[in-house]
Amino acid sequence: MADSTAPSEPVQDRRTDLPTSAEETLHTGYVMDLVAESVDLGTGGEVRREFVRHPGAVAVVALDAQERVALLHQYRHPVRSSLWEVPAGLLDVPGEPLQAAAARELAEEADLRAGTWHTLVDFYTTPGGSDERIRIFLARDLTEVPEAERHDREAEEIGMELRWIPLADAVAAALAGRMHNPSTVTGVLAAHAAHADSWSALRPAEAPWTPPWHREER
Repeated sequence: MADSTAPSEPVQDRRTDLPTSAEETLHTGYVMDLVAESVDLGTGGEVRREFVRHPGAVAVVALDAQERVALLHQYRHPVRSSLWEVPAGLLDVPGEPLQAAAARELAEEADLRAGTWHTLVDFYTTPGGSDERIRIFLARDLTEVPEAERHDREAEEIGMELRWIPLADAVAAALAGRMHNPSTVTGVLAAHAAHADSWSALRPAEAPWTPPWHREER
């Protein structure tokens, strides 16, 4: 099969705004909505697509001086499982920058602050069924939040166990199928790859989402 990509052209996702019509909100939820849109695919005709509209989220691979990753053990009801996860949370504060949201979640969930921040990796969780995006940050130069300033946790966050796992062991757990949270698996594998490259490919914490997110204004 002929390669239609020019050798000099990088592999990169691109924003594509196809004409849509008949947008309908099928369900309005506490965090997420279920919507339906009719989209004109051009030669593929018009099709109806139902998907979850999501505010987006951030996650943090917090790496200490011994190259250990901070993991939290948290119950997730939809999958009826207690999962090992990196600190993460919703973009539910209007106008809050991504890195500020990540710092807030790191402090609230793991009682940690970081002196050094980088963008590690960006991804869509389920692009065929949701517009949820997640940015994973790498946080280093860690210190503990003073006990008097710590967040009062609630719901599933009460009693979460924090465990420090060597990065290599976290990678092994992901590859062996012993961890399943997407931010954790994606984050530890990305951190492992970045570390192997001496962190040279890390982007700044304020790096833009590319291509621009189609709901950036929300």
